Amino acid sequence: MKKFEDKVVIVTGGGSGIGFGIATAFAKEGANLVLTGRTEKTLLKAKEELEKEYNVKVLVQVADGGKEEDVKVAISNIVNEFGKIDVLINNAQASKSGKKLEEHSKEDFDLAINSGLYATFFYMREALPYLKKTEGSVINFASGAGISGRDGQSSYAAAKEGIRGLSRVATTEWGEFNINVNVICPLVMTKALENWREEYPELYEKTIGQIPMGRFADGENDIGRLCIFLSSEDGKYITGETISLQGGSSLRP
Repeated sequence: MKKFEDKVVIVTGGGSGIGFGIATAFAKEGANLVLTGRTEKTLLKAKEELEKEYNVKVLVQVADGGKEEDVKVAISNIVNEFGKIDVLINNAQASKSGKKLEEHSKEDFDLAINSGLYATFFYMREALPYLKKTEGSVINFASGAGISGRDGQSSYAAAKEGIRGLSRVATTEWGEFNINVNVICPLVMTKALENWREEYPELYEKTIGQIPMGRFADGENDIGRLCIFLSSEDGKYITGETISLQGGSSLRP
């Protein structure tokens, strides 16, 4: 029997990038999936590929995570379809990365907070009654941008550090229900990063040179497999942690 057969896993932003890599890893383990996001075409393409390749059921939910009512409707639809929630993975995030702090408008800042921090909060709150029943797992995504204070990442870093704080409080409050809550800070290869490599090959090589393992993480094999471990019985006692999955580039005391 596959490790996640008959389990229900929600992946926000699951139609592409890191989210799709995570969804693929869980599909290989037999999980039924819920992919959420704002672009229906992207989600439907991912659904078709995952169902065809891995013979799992995939529910698509078009929703803006920063809108409370969208999330409530999505969770209601998920429970009506599957009857339960076992794992919640909050991966989706938008931001004006690259803009200096003083260049940010309130709308720019709101974009990061709404799509990241509020979306994580809404999904966690609405999923909690069902996670209690399954003694489920939550995995949220933060970033080295917040931990290290990276240039041009003010709103993104603020949202991600807010997610880390939210996750630690949930760890304290939800431990009695045997729900574990963890945070991953990844350094992962995405389509956007591939485009950046082609546009700025010298800067890319310099960046790679600063990673001891000499590569960026893979969304499925590195990020997805860690999510599977943290959501399984093997990783159940791990909770409240921020795990930097950055090939050694995040070394710190």
